[in-house]
Amino acid sequence: MSVSKLQNRDEFTRWYQEGKTYSWIIEEYQRKYGIEIGAGTISNWRSQLGLEKRAVRDSTLIPWAVKPEHRFDHILHMLRTEARRRGGHPIPPARLKKLNGFLANLEAQDAVVHYDPDTEQGWWLVHRRPEVDTDIIRVPDKVTRERGARD
Repeated sequence: MSVSKLQNRDEFTRWYQEGKTYSWIIEEYQRKYGIEIGAGTISNWRSQLGLEKRAVRDSTLIPWAVKPEHRFDHILHMLRTEARRRGGHPIPPARLKKLNGFLANLEAQDAVVHYDPDTEQGWWLVHRRPEVDTDIIRVPDKVTRERGARD
């Protein structure tokens, strides 16, 4: 039987609920306790402690089945962050600042996000179509994301 590396449940819960990033928690564990952990460990602790998942699924902002090679793009990260904001979930200040800059850029360009899985880049900013693209994404011809599927 292995011994858990979780040193302080209340501390971990507080960090998680404050929106500390996984990388911050990993670094803090190394600094404070001299213990190396990974993202999988944090995910396991979150589950064991009954904490809510951070991933917010919003098919109105991400209606596409996103290819693995496009899953770490800045634009997708901003869509996920906006989904968290709309859902009332905590967002670290630095990430919120990036989101606000991203949204201001969309507004200044009168642009929306478009996803084309058949291109190398995948993610694009395109001009908003008046009276069609009423949110921050280009309304797709077809929704390709399955309900509950990972983006």
